[in-house]
Amino acid sequence: MKAFEVRAPHDFGIVDVEDPRVGADEVLVGPAFAGICGSDMHIIHGDNAFVRFPRITGHEFAGVVEAVGESVTGIAAGDRVCIDPVINCGECYPCRIGRPNVCSRLEVIGVHRDGGFEQRVSVPAGNVHHIPEHVGLDQAALVEPYTIACNVLDRMQSHDGDALLILGAGVIGLTILQVARAKGLTNITVSDVIDDRLEVAHSLGASHTVNGQREDLEAVMTERTGGEGVPLIADAACVPALFPQLARIASPAGRIGLLGFNTTPSDLVQLEVIKKELSIVGSRLNNRKFPEVIEMLASGRLDAMALVSHRLPFAEMGEAIHMIDHHPERVCKVLIELDA
Repeated sequence: MKAFEVRAPHDFGIVDVEDPRVGADEVLVGPAFAGICGSDMHIIHGDNAFVRFPRITGHEFAGVVEAVGESVTGIAAGDRVCIDPVINCGECYPCRIGRPNVCSRLEVIGVHRDGGFEQRVSVPAGNVHHIPEHVGLDQAALVEPYTIACNVLDRMQSHDGDALLILGAGVIGLTILQVARAKGLTNITVSDVIDDRLEVAHSLGASHTVNGQREDLEAVMTERTGGEGVPLIADAACVPALFPQLARIASPAGRIGLLGFNTTPSDLVQLEVIKKELSIVGSRLNNRKFPEVIEMLASGRLDAMALVSHRLPFAEMGEAIHMIDHHPERVCKVLIELDA
């Protein structure tokens, strides 16, 4: 069968591989659609510290069940499903307190083990989620990015009426915007430096948009909040140099959610954090958010297709990666059709 394999940094392509084995507690899925994520690009560039090469990437995918292991119940061949990529041990401290997404022995499908950019993939049955009939497989392939948004909003303890500032109008910023609106937040500002992305954010319901290259974000937010500051700030831009500004923009008792894996140190003004009693939280992957997002999609509260800027057949994976690398301003989400 065909698979997209990253053999080493900058060494990748579609190759022939053996069909995967299906363990007793596993399910064999034929992916129909898969999204290319920023973390896939980090693997290709050699910037992901967690990956083990060679690796078949892809952690955003949906498809049809082809076979199930002998111990699997509740799942059958022909079922339409999407896959939660988070695999946890169930025994370590984070797992025991209900935080499996930061399991001490965490594995991520598409990073630590082979993922969805192949014609058939074997996954643990516990990671399989059924899709309602009226939800397309292309939509379902994008459940995973929305779970990232659900997770960071939960980590920040968002409340009705809170104002929210989102830094970055890429895929994750736009999913946070959509999920926040689905959860009832209405006062949402999105900041970016690319006008086209800000236009998409506005079309998806952002109350305000700010181009950080032309406007002073801190001054704008100070004016808009009457000097009170912003209760919720989600950093989907992941630029460490901006962190001191975020602490200044945040309101007393504000919450800042960080999503990036950037290793560059950030300046932390302890006085700003302490006098406001800010909560600064990291958010990684998702903590069992797939059912919540699937319900949001099924009810029409999320517009997953609004994220998709390009749809390409599997054979054009190389072209898709070149486009993302060289023309990122033109790309939001690239969706790959594996059975095309």
